Amino acid sequence: MNDTPGWAPPGSSPSDEPDHGAQQQDEPADQPAPEQPTWGRQWARRQPPPGRWTASGRGPTPPPVPAPTPAGGWGTSRRQPPAPRPGVIPLRPLAVSEILDGAVAIMRAHWRTVLGISLIVSIVTQGLITAATGLWFNDARGNESNVLDDPDATVGQALRAVGAALGDSGVTLLLGVLGTIVTTALLTVVTARAVLGRSVSTKEAWSGARPHLLQLCGLLLLIPSIAVGVIAAGMTPGLLLAFAGVHSEGAALASLGGFAAAGVAAWLWVRFSLAPPALMLEKQGIIKALRRSFKLVRGAWGRVFGIQLLAVILVFIVGAIVEIPTSLIAMVIGGDNAMDWLSGESVSVSWTFLVVVGVGGVLSSTITFPLSAGVTALLYMDQRIRREALDRELARAAGMPGGPPEGHGKDQPTVASTPGN
Repeated sequence: MNDTPGWAPPGSSPSDEPDHGAQQQDEPADQPAPEQPTWGRQWARRQPPPGRWTASGRGPTPPPVPAPTPAGGWGTSRRQPPAPRPGVIPLRPLAVSEILDGAVAIMRAHWRTVLGISLIVSIVTQGLITAATGLWFNDARGNESNVLDDPDATVGQALRAVGAALGDSGVTLLLGVLGTIVTTALLTVVTARAVLGRSVSTKEAWSGARPHLLQLCGLLLLIPSIAVGVIAAGMTPGLLLAFAGVHSEGAALASLGGFAAAGVAAWLWVRFSLAPPALMLEKQGIIKALRRSFKLVRGAWGRVFGIQLLAVILVFIVGAIVEIPTSLIAMVIGGDNAMDWLSGESVSVSWTFLVVVGVGGVLSSTITFPLSAGVTALLYMDQRIRREALDRELARAAGMPGGPPEGHGKDQPTVASTPGN
């Protein structure tokens, strides 16, 4: 019998075996020794690798390859396939960092369209704000300051001064809101296409957003109006009591009601914060968009509030960093009046100062508009993925085979439309 390396018993060594060739002392010398098997006498020079050996002796059975488990340990379960990612985000529930990174990724991947839209809107809105401030409100601010500092001013003069101040702030706020509306409408369309890995031009974004601009204007003006109405309703009992002659108690009640109403207004603002992308991407009316946002935020108010607040802080920081150099230049050009203007006092300033401040506003808005619109649109899609398994619809719309497994969303989709179609 020939020796075969694979037949050597594992775990033994040649030194452990007895000398089968030696003869016993009590046996006669002329009696031949019994024949011994040759497989135990000669050992293979190369031992097989350790492992699980089968009974047939054909070789070891390879152990299962360990794979990381979701809890972070190691086991023998199969590795889950990664979520499909046709565009800027993976099609699965997103983390906070992935939403912020996705908004920045949209700016990087489609910077021509995104920054082009944002720059055009910023130039128009900041140009109107600068013109209105220089033509109508510059002298009014100086006169207002003189009236308010005059102890002999009449009530009518004081009311006109306050009205001029409110008019200045109101026009600036209105133009800023209109710029935000247009940018949100256009960039929501770009965001939806970027999630599917598709590019979109400025013309295509405008053609997709134009039919819904009026509805979006009404929606974004209705939400602040609701908040103001809630705060006014909370302060009304205290104000009525103060007008009735009970000044101290009325003022205290108005303050308490105002704080409570402000909390309710903030709660409503978060519940309605996803209405703009719902209106743009689901092609719904104003009331239906408000209902959609109310439903999507239900049960996740704290998370939506935290992400929106983080986005506001990020936009404020980026805007401040961009506007600091132009503000310093404007202070050098404008002198003391410029410093008083920037600190909030009512003074007259030169056109050069207003133009430099407007340039800073254009640069700041060009960068911050896409961040705000991108975070809101991605947060809307994330909530639909979590609640309605929108990731499966997006994967099919992107033409990716398979898609994520069943059961990502708690509820079945209630809207059949897919963003970006």
